[in-house]
Amino acid sequence: MEVFNYSAKDGSEENKVSIPVRFTAVEAETVKVFFSNSAKDPAALNCSKTYAVERRVPQTVAVARAAVEELLSGPTTAERNVGYFTSINEGVKIQRLTIKNGMAEIDFDATIEQALGGSCRVAAIRSQITETLKQFPTVKKVVISVNGRVADALQP
Repeated sequence: MEVFNYSAKDGSEENKVSIPVRFTAVEAETVKVFFSNSAKDPAALNCSKTYAVERRVPQTVAVARAAVEELLSGPTTAERNVGYFTSINEGVKIQRLTIKNGMAEIDFDATIEQALGGSCRVAAIRSQITETLKQFPTVKKVVISVNGRVADALQP
Protein backbone atom coordinates (compact mmCIF):
# COMPACT_ATOMS: atom_id res chain seq x y z
CA MET A 1 0.00 0.00 0.00
CA GLU A 2 1.27 3.48 -0.78
CA VAL A 3 0.27 6.65 1.05
CA PHE A 4 1.18 10.14 -0.12
CA ASN A 5 0.08 13.76 -0.40
CA TYR A 6 -0.30 15.72 -3.60
CA SER A 7 1.71 18.93 -3.75
CA ALA A 8 -0.49 22.01 -3.73
CA LYS A 9 2.17 23.72 -5.83
CA ASP A 10 2.44 21.35 -8.82
CA GLY A 11 0.31 18.23 -8.05
CA SER A 12 3.31 15.93 -7.63
CA GLU A 13 3.41 13.16 -5.02
CA GLU A 14 5.02 14.16 -1.72
CA ASN A 15 5.91 12.27 1.45
CA LYS A 16 5.29 8.93 -0.24
CA VAL A 17 5.41 5.91 2.09
CA SER A 18 5.15 2.29 0.96
CA ILE A 19 3.88 -0.26 3.44
CA PRO A 20 3.85 -3.98 2.60
CA VAL A 21 0.47 -5.60 3.30
CA ARG A 22 0.03 -9.33 3.71
CA PHE A 23 -3.34 -11.03 3.80
CA THR A 24 -3.54 -14.27 5.68
CA ALA A 25 -5.64 -17.06 4.26
CA VAL A 26 -8.76 -17.86 6.25
CA GLU A 27 -8.74 -21.46 7.33
CA ALA A 28 -11.88 -23.24 6.15
CA GLU A 29 -13.44 -26.64 6.56
CA THR A 30 -16.09 -28.62 4.74
CA VAL A 31 -19.42 -29.43 6.36
CA LYS A 32 -22.44 -31.27 5.03
CA VAL A 33 -25.88 -29.71 4.87
CA PHE A 34 -28.90 -31.91 4.25
CA PHE A 35 -31.80 -30.90 2.00
CA SER A 36 -34.68 -32.64 0.27
CA ASN A 37 -34.26 -33.20 -3.47
CA SER A 38 -37.09 -33.39 -6.01
CA ALA A 39 -34.83 -34.84 -8.73
CA LYS A 40 -33.55 -37.70 -6.54
CA ASP A 41 -36.98 -38.43 -5.05
CA PRO A 42 -39.48 -37.17 -7.66
CA ALA A 43 -42.46 -38.97 -6.13
CA ALA A 44 -41.60 -37.65 -2.64
CA LEU A 45 -42.23 -41.11 -1.23
CA ASN A 46 -40.16 -40.54 1.91
CA CYS A 47 -40.66 -37.09 3.45
CA SER A 48 -37.73 -37.53 5.82
CA LYS A 49 -35.24 -38.53 3.10
CA THR A 50 -32.50 -35.93 2.78
CA TYR A 51 -29.40 -35.60 0.65
CA ALA A 52 -26.07 -34.02 1.56
CA VAL A 53 -24.42 -31.08 -0.14
CA GLU A 54 -21.01 -29.82 0.91
CA ARG A 55 -20.33 -26.28 2.06
CA ARG A 56 -17.11 -24.52 3.04
CA VAL A 57 -17.25 -22.59 6.32
CA PRO A 58 -14.56 -20.65 8.18
CA GLN A 59 -12.81 -22.93 10.65
CA THR A 60 -14.40 -22.56 14.08
CA VAL A 61 -14.86 -24.41 17.34
CA ALA A 62 -18.63 -24.00 16.75
CA VAL A 63 -18.64 -26.03 13.53
CA ALA A 64 -22.04 -27.63 14.25
CA ARG A 65 -23.61 -24.18 14.57
CA ALA A 66 -21.90 -23.09 11.34
CA ALA A 67 -23.35 -26.15 9.57
CA VAL A 68 -26.88 -25.40 10.81
CA GLU A 69 -26.47 -21.73 9.80
CA GLU A 70 -25.63 -22.99 6.30
CA LEU A 71 -28.75 -25.17 6.40
CA LEU A 72 -30.85 -22.17 7.38
CA SER A 73 -29.45 -20.15 4.48
CA GLY A 74 -31.07 -22.68 2.14
CA PRO A 75 -29.85 -24.20 -1.11
CA THR A 76 -27.70 -22.13 -3.44
CA THR A 77 -28.97 -21.34 -6.93
CA ALA A 78 -26.81 -24.14 -8.35
CA GLU A 79 -28.21 -26.59 -5.79
CA ARG A 80 -31.82 -25.51 -6.51
CA ASN A 81 -31.15 -26.02 -10.23
CA VAL A 82 -30.47 -29.72 -9.58
CA GLY A 83 -33.51 -30.28 -7.36
CA TYR A 84 -32.42 -29.43 -3.82
CA PHE A 85 -34.97 -27.58 -1.68
CA THR A 86 -35.59 -26.83 1.97
CA SER A 87 -38.76 -27.11 4.00
CA ILE A 88 -37.44 -24.64 6.60
CA ASN A 89 -38.88 -21.12 6.55
CA GLU A 90 -36.64 -18.19 5.66
CA GLY A 91 -35.39 -16.08 8.54
CA VAL A 92 -35.25 -18.84 11.18
CA LYS A 93 -32.74 -18.10 13.96
CA ILE A 94 -30.84 -20.43 16.27
CA GLN A 95 -31.37 -19.30 19.85
CA ARG A 96 -29.20 -21.96 21.47
CA LEU A 97 -27.18 -25.00 20.47
CA THR A 98 -25.41 -27.23 22.96
CA ILE A 99 -23.77 -30.61 22.51
CA LYS A 100 -23.17 -32.70 25.61
CA ASN A 101 -22.87 -36.45 26.21
CA GLY A 102 -23.73 -37.26 22.60
CA MET A 103 -26.88 -35.12 22.57
CA ALA A 104 -27.32 -31.95 20.53
CA GLU A 105 -30.03 -29.67 21.90
CA ILE A 106 -31.01 -26.95 19.45
CA ASP A 107 -33.55 -24.22 20.12
CA PHE A 108 -35.05 -22.12 17.31
CA ASP A 109 -37.19 -19.00 17.31
CA ALA A 110 -40.89 -19.25 16.44
CA THR A 111 -40.23 -18.47 12.77
CA ILE A 112 -39.53 -22.16 12.20
CA GLU A 113 -43.19 -22.94 12.95
CA GLN A 114 -44.83 -20.19 10.90
CA ALA A 115 -47.24 -21.51 8.25
CA LEU A 116 -46.28 -25.02 9.31
CA GLY A 117 -48.70 -27.62 8.07
CA GLY A 118 -48.63 -31.28 7.31
CA SER A 119 -46.71 -34.15 8.82
CA CYS A 120 -44.62 -34.57 5.66
CA ARG A 121 -43.19 -31.05 5.94
CA VAL A 122 -42.52 -31.47 9.67
CA ALA A 123 -40.71 -34.76 8.98
CA ALA A 124 -38.59 -33.05 6.30
CA ILE A 125 -37.65 -30.16 8.62
CA ARG A 126 -36.73 -32.51 11.46
CA SER A 127 -34.66 -34.67 9.11
CA GLN A 128 -32.78 -31.72 7.59
CA ILE A 129 -31.80 -30.46 11.05
CA THR A 130 -31.08 -33.88 12.56
CA GLU A 131 -28.96 -35.18 9.68
CA THR A 132 -26.99 -31.93 9.48
CA LEU A 133 -26.09 -32.27 13.18
CA LYS A 134 -25.53 -36.05 13.20
CA GLN A 135 -22.66 -35.76 10.71
CA PHE A 136 -20.50 -34.85 13.70
CA PRO A 137 -19.12 -37.77 15.72
CA THR A 138 -20.01 -36.03 19.01
CA VAL A 139 -23.73 -36.06 18.10
CA LYS A 140 -25.75 -39.27 18.46
CA LYS A 141 -29.17 -37.77 19.26
CA VAL A 142 -30.83 -34.43 18.44
CA VAL A 143 -33.49 -32.65 20.50
CA ILE A 144 -35.26 -29.79 18.71
CA SER A 145 -37.10 -27.08 20.61
CA VAL A 146 -38.85 -23.83 19.74
CA ASN A 147 -38.60 -20.96 22.24
CA GLY A 148 -37.63 -23.56 24.85
CA ARG A 149 -40.63 -25.82 24.14
CA VAL A 150 -39.70 -29.43 23.36
CA ALA A 151 -42.91 -31.45 23.74
CA ASP A 152 -45.02 -29.56 21.19
CA ALA A 153 -42.24 -28.19 18.98
CA LEU A 154 -42.62 -28.75 15.24
CA GLN A 155 -45.99 -30.48 15.31
CA PRO A 156 -48.14 -30.66 12.15
